[in-house]
Amino acid sequence: MKSVGTINCSKPTSDALLVALKDSILDKTDVRPVYYQKTPTNISMSFTLYGILGVDEKAQIFDSFIWVYLFWNIEGLNWDPVECGTDKISLPRKKLWMPDVVINEFMDESKSPDAHYLYVDHTGWVMDDLPIHVISSCNMDIYTFPFDIQNCTFTFSSYKLTAVHLQLFFVEPVEETLQNSLSVMKTIGEWELVDMHAEKPPILPEELNVTYDALIYHV
Repeated sequence: MKSVGTINCSKPTSDALLVALKDSILDKTDVRPVYYQKTPTNISMSFTLYGILGVDEKAQIFDSFIWVYLFWNIEGLNWDPVECGTDKISLPRKKLWMPDVVINEFMDESKSPDAHYLYVDHTGWVMDDLPIHVISSCNMDIYTFPFDIQNCTFTFSSYKLTAVHLQLFFVEPVEETLQNSLSVMKTIGEWELVDMHAEKPPILPEELNVTYDALIYHV
């Protein structure tokens, strides 16, 4: 992808900014937004657990509702908020390159409502968030039922891009993720959110081309 550079607007309106963006980033969905393809795209992410919808211990399935937040940069993109009339703009998700970050433990298709838009700010920073209904596999120990504590895992990683092209980072400490989740938890049932831990498995430099970067949350 060639350098995007500074976007020049003909007047300080969202329409003028949109016209300028059409010539630089819109519909360029097939190529990561970097000058050189050897440069990895850094994705910062977090999530909030909004609800524990169900735990099927016999089937080893954890049913939950989460809200995922993703942030990355379109390299070289910037515009003057005064000249263009705004410091950020809402754009259709399908018009931009999107990271293929998935949850490895997914067992079923997400039944969440579609979220069609994201934000791009004047520094090229992309802010995306979307709801996900997660039906995931979870290795459970049921011997102490009904007084058991289960540890279920969400492993976020790219579906196809290895660590040499896409790398993941935590937006916030896992303690903050836990507190945010506890403050908005909507479900009141037999299961209680007790704790969260998180880790980022290390990758050796010689493994970047064959290993997928990952962030692992233990719920």
